[in-house]
Amino acid sequence: QTYSGPENSSCPTMTSAAPDSVQCPVCFKDFKSATINGHLDVCLLKGVTDTSLSTTTEESGPPLKKPRITAEAVPPSPGGVNKPGAGAGATFPLFQTNKSKVSAQSERNGLFISKQNATTAGNKGGKRSVVYEAEQGPAGSENQRSQTFVSNGQMLNTTPGLSPRTLLTMVKPLADMLRPNTLEEYFGQSKVVGQQTLLRSLLDSQEIPSLILWGPPGCGKTTLAHIIASTNKKNGTARFVPLSATSASTNEVREVIKQAQNELRLCKRKTILFIDEIHRFNKSQQDTFLPHVECGTVTLIGATTENPSFQVNAALLSRCRVLVLEKLSVEAMGLILDRAVATLGIRVLGQDPMVCDGDLHGDNQIAVSDIYIEQKALDTIAYLCDGDARTGLNSLQLAVQAQVSSTRQNLLAQDGSPQEILVKEEHVKEGLQRSHILYDRAGEEHYNCISALHKSLRGSHENAALYWLGRMLEGGEDPLYVARRLVRFASEDVGMADPSALPQAVSAFQACHFIGMPECEVILAQCVVYLARAPKSVDVYKAYANVKACLRNHKGPLPPVPLHLRNAPTKLMKQLGYAKGYKYNPAFSAPVEQEYLPEELRGIDFFTWTPTDS
Repeated sequence: QTYSGPENSSCPTMTSAAPDSVQCPVCFKDFKSATINGHLDVCLLKGVTDTSLSTTTEESGPPLKKPRITAEAVPPSPGGVNKPGAGAGATFPLFQTNKSKVSAQSERNGLFISKQNATTAGNKGGKRSVVYEAEQGPAGSENQRSQTFVSNGQMLNTTPGLSPRTLLTMVKPLADMLRPNTLEEYFGQSKVVGQQTLLRSLLDSQEIPSLILWGPPGCGKTTLAHIIASTNKKNGTARFVPLSATSASTNEVREVIKQAQNELRLCKRKTILFIDEIHRFNKSQQDTFLPHVECGTVTLIGATTENPSFQVNAALLSRCRVLVLEKLSVEAMGLILDRAVATLGIRVLGQDPMVCDGDLHGDNQIAVSDIYIEQKALDTIAYLCDGDARTGLNSLQLAVQAQVSSTRQNLLAQDGSPQEILVKEEHVKEGLQRSHILYDRAGEEHYNCISALHKSLRGSHENAALYWLGRMLEGGEDPLYVARRLVRFASEDVGMADPSALPQAVSAFQACHFIGMPECEVILAQCVVYLARAPKSVDVYKAYANVKACLRNHKGPLPPVPLHLRNAPTKLMKQLGYAKGYKYNPAFSAPVEQEYLPEELRGIDFFTWTPTDS
C-alpha cells in the first residue's frame, strides 16, 4: 500500500515536537522509543478485540474486498496529523484484519492476536517487550507449555496442567509433552550439567561452544539441546534452528547458514544449529559445517547414538566438544516418573493425595473420579525401561490409557457413575513384554558385547559369558555370527589344552544353521558353558603369531626348501637331487634323525622364540 507523507507511514514516526518520542500509527499518541513496541501490541490487540466484538450477523458472510486506501480517503487535519477518531481513518488500514477471520480466530484462541498482524507490527521496531503469541516449546507442542496472554495491557502467565482427560486425547507421546524446559527438571546427567561442571558454568554465562552430544536413546540429548536453546532465547542472545539429518538436505543447511550470517551481521545475534542424528550425514555433508563452525557463524549442537570417533569427521570433531551422556539410572527414572505422575494429577496408591485437574468426562458422558497407580508399578517401569526415559514415559501413558479405556467400556452397561481406576504392576508388564535392551547389530554395542563375551570365556567366568550371550541374542544378533566367534575361540584360547573344544564349537555352528532361532539359543548356551569350563592354552595361537613375525622380519630372499624334502615325480627332478637322502619314517622302527627346517632356521622353537624388530 502507498501512503502520502510520514503521517501515513506503516512504521512509528518521529514527531517534530519531541525528538525522543515516537508516534503510534494506530492511536496517534506520542511515546518514548523504549515503550513504543509494547504499546503497539496492546493497542493492536484492543483494536482486534473491539472489531471482533462489534461483528454482527450481517457481517458474517463473505467479506467485501476493501478499496485501496490513499491519502484522499482520510484528509489530514490542518495541523498535518490525523486526529484519533477522525473519520474512517482512526484505525490505520495496514493493521486492519478481515473481520470474519478475526472472529474465527477469537473463537479458537481467545485473546491471542493474529500472528500475521503481530509480525507486521514488529518488523520495523526494536526487540519486542511483550510476548504476543503462544510460546512454542522445544518439541513444537503448544498445549503443555507456558502461555503468555496480553489483556488490557497486562501480562498474564498461565501454565496449563495435563489432566487425565488430556492424557487420553493427546496425539503426541507423553515423553514429548513433558519435555523439561529447565536444568532443574533435567534428571540423570549430573556429571555433564551438574552445579560444578564446565557446561553448567558456560550455560550460566551464555557462552555455549559447539557440542556433540553422544549417548544412548532416551538419555536426554535432544532435551538438553532444547534447554540450551530456551535459555539463550529467553535472554535474546541467540536463535535456535533444529534440523534432523534423516530428512534435511544440504541445501537446507546452507540456507540456515546464510540466514545465520545475516542475523550475525545485522542483528548481532548468534544462531544455534541443532542437528539430530548427525551421524546420518555423510562425510561430505558434514564438511559443510566446517568453515562456519570455525569462524563462529553458527554454534553447532549435534546429537548421535553412534560413536563420534567413527561417524563424525575428524576435522569437525576437533572443532566441537564431545559430551558423553550416560544411560539413565533407576533413581533418575524414578524422579522422571514422579514428575510425570504429579503433572498428570495421578495419585500414587498409599501416598498423600495430589490435587487432580478434574474428572474425566468422555464422549459417552462417563465420569472417572480418580486415577491411582501402584508405587510398585512405577518401580517396574523404572527398571524395565533400561534407562530410556522415552520408553518409560510412553509405557506409563500406555498403561493409563488402557486402564481408562477398559473402565469406560465396563461402565457402558452400568449406570455410568464415577469409578476409581487403579494401574497395577501387571498392567505395566503387559505393555513391556520384555526389558528394553539397547543393542545395535551394526553399531558399537555389537562390538562391545562380543568383546565382553570373548573376554568372559577367556576368564572362565561361565555366568558372565551366558549373560553377554543373552544380551546379544535377545537384542536380535545373528546366532551364526556368535557361533563363528565361538569356533574361533575354541582354537585360539582353548587350543591343545582340550582338542575336543573345536569339534564342539563346529557342531554348535552346524546345529544353529539347521535349527535357527529361538531353538538354537540353548545350543549356543551349551557351547559357551563348555568353552568357559575348558582348560585354556594359547600356545598354538602364539606359535603361529611367531611364525608370521619370522616371515615378516626375514631379510633377503626366503630360504629354499631343502632338496631332501622336495618331491621327485620326474626323472629330471631325481637327477637334480630332489628327494635325495629323504628317510621315510614308517620304514624305521626307531625315531628318525632328520632336518625339516631350512639351514638358516635350524634349531628354532616357535613356541618359545621371541621375535625381534631388527
